Amino acid sequence: MHMRDVFKRQKTTFSFEFFPPKSAKGSEKLFRSIADLGKLEPTFVSVTSGAGGSTRELTSELVSRIRKETALSPMPHLTCVCQKSGEIEEILEDYNAQGIGNILALRGDPPADRPGHRHEDDDYKYAAQLVAAIKRFNDRGGHPNGKGFGVGVAGFPAGHPSTPNRLAEMDHLRAKVDAGADFIITQLFFDNHTFLDYRDRCRHAGIDVPIIAGIMPVTSVTGMKRMAELALGTTFPAKMLRALDRTNSEEDAVRRVGVHWATQQCAELLDAGVDGIHFYTLNNSTATQEIYASLGVSSSSQLAS
Repeated sequence: MHMRDVFKRQKTTFSFEFFPPKSAKGSEKLFRSIADLGKLEPTFVSVTSGAGGSTRELTSELVSRIRKETALSPMPHLTCVCQKSGEIEEILEDYNAQGIGNILALRGDPPADRPGHRHEDDDYKYAAQLVAAIKRFNDRGGHPNGKGFGVGVAGFPAGHPSTPNRLAEMDHLRAKVDAGADFIITQLFFDNHTFLDYRDRCRHAGIDVPIIAGIMPVTSVTGMKRMAELALGTTFPAKMLRALDRTNSEEDAVRRVGVHWATQQCAELLDAGVDGIHFYTLNNSTATQEIYASLGVSSSSQLAS
């Protein structure tokens, strides 16, 4: 279902993100998590994608398997870095033939083996140009749902690491929405004030599409350090850090603190009228299931308007 229709029917969306494993063992473990989380009836599940090559193929394979073997609605990430416009067109044709309803359009980062890659050399240099290309594809017609792809884009409540100018950053987001983006999914954050201020700044800038909040529960100290590297600029509130310090890095205790913190975040966001909550699962199901149980939510359909 096109996300514009989803937001008309649901007060709040719940969704999960997965990444494609590189081994058969990893794939089977992931599908056990997908089976567990599928019982919660998420609005959609997103599947990450790297820049070109085998990573892109792994994404397509996982999207196809979710589509064929589950009742879930997969939303593939589509990056334009290191890819030609013709390659993007082929991917869109493939997803359209499978009946995929929505895509998350991203510029993406160059792969590790191409550290000197210049975005200026790409056919689509910015995510806004990729959004426009998807919309042109939609305009050509011939789509199973009659509407083509719903298009999501990324938002950065704590700021985009390559755009320290926060005013320019909002201009870039507005360009993606003006190009045709239907909704925004944010980078992870741990301070709800950061998200709520970001939402207010979006509305002030005339960006009125739904904004889905990205949540990732801390389940280990190592994982938190990895998050700090992946999501540059993310603030770790002092209150959360003090709670984690009291655990003395004991694994189960760290996990309990992280799940509790994320649960409180979600409860506050729901009270604040958030459009949706998107869980970065790291291919695990248990933390998300615990959060759902604490919130009293058995499925996203409970939050239909």
